[in-house]
Amino acid sequence: METPIIPDEIVMNQIYYIRGQKVMIDRDLAVLYNVETRILKQAVRRNITRFPDDFMFEMTKEEFQNWRSQIVISNSDLMGLRFMPFCFTEQGVAMLSSVLNSERAINVNIQIIRIFTRIRHMFMDNTELRLEIEKIKSKLDNQDKNMEVVFRYLDELIEDKEDPKPRKRIGFKSEDW
Repeated sequence: METPIIPDEIVMNQIYYIRGQKVMIDRDLAVLYNVETRILKQAVRRNITRFPDDFMFEMTKEEFQNWRSQIVISNSDLMGLRFMPFCFTEQGVAMLSSVLNSERAINVNIQIIRIFTRIRHMFMDNTELRLEIEKIKSKLDNQDKNMEVVFRYLDELIEDKEDPKPRKRIGFKSEDW
């Protein structure tokens, strides 16, 4: 396995959750590919048929404001963000290597796809762990309910011992009694 071009942590920090999908923003990808954002967007627009809505979408103004507030962009960083950013899903990032035909784009894309795959596996592992925890919780809830029933019965038995109800005499009864 080759040494990654960019540290994985940098790439991972540039994956955002927008519209219920993990995406990367055009400006971040442009930096990783070592091209200008306008060049990346131009290449995408020239090949727009390769980027259906589930591969790439443009942020709405509300999404853009929310994203900006999450990553705290300073005014100097706003240069180049005059237009709504393109958001690329994992498949969109993979498609970028075909429109940005450079060795660096291909290598960076391979690295990004591996990171997306690793994130997906981590999420699946967490889902399995969460399911196991839910099973344990439900078992504990059932045990708590069972313990309540046992304690209720014990309380009733203790009350009966402390305050015995008068019993009827059983056996042979004679009139002398």
